[in-house]
Amino acid sequence: MYKTKPLVRIDKPDWVKKVGQPLRMMDLYHGNVVATLVDEYDIIVNIDELPNNEGFCVGIKDINAVIGYSDFLVKVDMRHKLNSCSYKAVLEHEGEHIQAYLSVIDDFQDDLKDSVYSAANSIIPIYVKNENDIKTAIDDLNAKLQMHPDLILVKQKISAAEELRNAKIDEENKQYEELQKCSNG
Repeated sequence: MYKTKPLVRIDKPDWVKKVGQPLRMMDLYHGNVVATLVDEYDIIVNIDELPNNEGFCVGIKDINAVIGYSDFLVKVDMRHKLNSCSYKAVLEHEGEHIQAYLSVIDDFQDDLKDSVYSAANSIIPIYVKNENDIKTAIDDLNAKLQMHPDLILVKQKISAAEELRNAKIDEENKQYEELQKCSNG
């Protein structure tokens, strides 16, 4: 009776790219991208007071989620001088990896929305006896949402798609040709 169909909105975070050169040597031909995945859920709830002061029913009404990548840290081997041809070639290659991460999130927007909706819609409202327990009920709803198998599965699918896309970029080995051009001219 107190269950409602939730509305789900998913936004992607703004992202930034930072570049650094670690003090230890890395693979000369490959940089490294460290990507930070954000998945935050702002749950809006219905709080229905039960008749005869019997407590409250707390259920998910809407979810505003932010899911995507917020930060990329690109590491380039210290043997490439800043702004040199080889530095730029490695940086460009790592930029392809960043685009792979972003494109996977774009490709999974419908799946993300469906999984968040499915998870939210399957969570039964929580009954609490007094008003002081409402915050704990909201925290419980949020935990149930984040641990829902549909959300876990879609994140695993995203991770697998990223690995495949990144492996394909490395298979093409375009950075080797670019690095050869740097040393030849």
